[in-house]
Amino acid sequence: MFKSLTFLLVFFSVIQVSLAQDSLSQLLKRYNKNDIPYMSVQELAMPKTNYKILDAREPNEYIVSHIENATYVGYNQFHLETVLNEIPQKTDTIVVYCSLGIRSETISRRLKNEGYTAVYNLYGGIFEWKNNNFPVYNKNNKETDSIHAFSELWGKWLKNGEKVYNLE
Repeated sequence: MFKSLTFLLVFFSVIQVSLAQDSLSQLLKRYNKNDIPYMSVQELAMPKTNYKILDAREPNEYIVSHIENATYVGYNQFHLETVLNEIPQKTDTIVVYCSLGIRSETISRRLKNEGYTAVYNLYGGIFEWKNNNFPVYNKNNKETDSIHAFSELWGKWLKNGEKVYNLE
């Protein structure tokens, strides 16, 4: 038992130190396969774009804040049928995001494997979106400064906005 606890403490300490030394680019290279092209937050924010935006976070993250007009598809509870019903045209341009762009790559890959041809992973996710001062909206579709920061470890990547970790 003691050895297991010691191992876990050392393991999480090493991960925390290694994450603290990463740039966003290094972080995404470490966790992603990079087989899905990225779209920048600046490109997504351009006016008159007709992208289908999918939020691949969990429900508690989405209700705190999401990108305007994003459709919640989730990660742990992701169902391909939701996307097939929402976006029947497989040539539509789809941008998937999560907190930083790691979970969204997994969901993007599933969409590509289903035959969607123009799927992009939002580089840096909703954190990078907010870090660039683009607006986010709460469950009532009102602009908010709050962002679900996922965890203390990952929340360090969110530089702008009010970090929320738990809903009370």
